[in-house]
Amino acid sequence: MFDEEKTINEILKGNPTAFQHIVKQYQNLVYSILNRMMTNDEDIEDVGQEVFIKVYDNLKNFKRESKLSTWIAKITYNVAVNYIKKNSKQQFNTIDDRSDFQFSSETPETKLIGKEFDIYINRLISELPLQYRTVITLYHLDDFSLQEIQKITKFPEGTIKGYLFRARKLLKEKLEKDGYQ
Repeated sequence: MFDEEKTINEILKGNPTAFQHIVKQYQNLVYSILNRMMTNDEDIEDVGQEVFIKVYDNLKNFKRESKLSTWIAKITYNVAVNYIKKNSKQQFNTIDDRSDFQFSSETPETKLIGKEFDIYINRLISELPLQYRTVITLYHLDDFSLQEIQKITKFPEGTIKGYLFRARKLLKEKLEKDGYQ
């Protein structure tokens, strides 16, 4: 059983091997967020390592006002956004709601041959604009509350709700277009 408080105290006392428990406990969370925000596996690996370096370096600043998972998710989100802004032409802060976001034109049959439906859904999520896929991933796949997502992203709660609504709507439209009711 992972004892968060004990592990943090061990790390702060100078036991660097205790940090392995943090990595083991939260690596799935970190890489889940990164996989939704980024597409290149090498970039995901690099940013994931950077996240854990930042977590280790800043653990002394963790005030325990939120869950450790929320704090780590916030660091992950911020590092990924900074990386994307620096290394991509992708616009993060502007979404034109009138835009017609185009998805792949493949048929459901070709998408699902040899694959599970959840892989198909994950692909659709990966095609959403960054804000939408980030919020829908944190809420539905990583089970963060609206308040936790607000702490992670610094988006107002109303914006988060709007992004969730629009992301769900886009996914529903694509599923219906592909013959899923």
